[in-house]
Amino acid sequence: MFNDEQRQLRDLVRRVARERLAPRADMIDRTAEYPQDMFQLLRDLGLFTIPFPTEYGGTGSVVSACLVVEELCRVCYNTAYLLVVQWTPFAAILGGGSDEQKQRLLPGLATGELRAAISLTESQSGSDVSGIKTRARREGGDYLLSGSKIWCTNAPYADFILVAAKTGDDADGTINLFIVEKDRKGLEIGRKEPKMGARGVPSCPLFLDNVRVPEANRLGTERDGFRIVMEALNHARPVIGARGVGLAQGALDHALDFIKTRRAFGQSVSDFQGIRWMAADMAIQIEAARALVYRAAEAVDQGVSGHEMARLAAIAKCHATDTAMRVATDAMQMFGAAGISDDYPINRYFRDAKVLQIVEGTNQIQRNIIARSLMGKAR
Repeated sequence: MFNDEQRQLRDLVRRVARERLAPRADMIDRTAEYPQDMFQLLRDLGLFTIPFPTEYGGTGSVVSACLVVEELCRVCYNTAYLLVVQWTPFAAILGGGSDEQKQRLLPGLATGELRAAISLTESQSGSDVSGIKTRARREGGDYLLSGSKIWCTNAPYADFILVAAKTGDDADGTINLFIVEKDRKGLEIGRKEPKMGARGVPSCPLFLDNVRVPEANRLGTERDGFRIVMEALNHARPVIGARGVGLAQGALDHALDFIKTRRAFGQSVSDFQGIRWMAADMAIQIEAARALVYRAAEAVDQGVSGHEMARLAAIAKCHATDTAMRVATDAMQMFGAAGISDDYPINRYFRDAKVLQIVEGTNQIQRNIIARSLMGKAR
């Protein structure tokens, strides 16, 4: 499945994760402080550029990006998250940005010199992107953006945010993405949300009060914005799936280490058939999820788009993150009472897994996408 270069990349990241990330992972989660040292480590390793086209120093491969994220998330969800929040805005700009926008922003995103965020979600619409109410009203050669957003991850550290807003009147409004630099007058970033998981990278509300941005900051044409948003999410979802695979594999790693060192009723816990079958089922689920994720990632690399890419991405994201939740739950059970103690890292995996079932489109939304594909074929 992987070429020699990809296997070498995976082995490098696996080694770095064990040596550099593992000692920091619990503390990042406990303190909920942004891991600037991990951000700098990723920059030094050149990992931000991995999925970027070769002209920006990358591999142009979502498969390679998934390999990196899987290995990082196996050890530290939050460090992997530093890459993911950068890559979704990248996908949107690459897919719908003008040449000027690409030249202005992509080199900095590739090196980590620039940090980005994307803001779609609003309190009244959740995963329903089409239901957003933030407006972009034309005034001369500019737009004035007004509205509010929630759960904008990485907002306090981003140099710019891709903000989704509707243009046109209420009856004929269309969604567009706008590049909003953080120093724009009228943009306010609210307090970071206290989260059960994914605690190291903050998520905040945004408040926009007639934020003026030039027309040159709009991605695509006014009629093209929704397509750009959806394609960006489709290209990002295999990477979200890779986070699920990595998290599940890490939970299984910890569970195996634990049961091999514990004894009950005169024998090793790992010798009980019920425990062995539970571990086997966890491994089966992980391998199935891994296959689906890399199939979807290969589809992105091969240029698949539209409804077929949406279907593959939804299947990968949904199955992999549901697997992460199941495996983390079973791992917690293997730990027994120790699993609910902060002295062991397994409850961190459990909390982070729950987040994955919700972010980037809930898994109920993914099932809707898959079902629409099935019904369309049936017709």
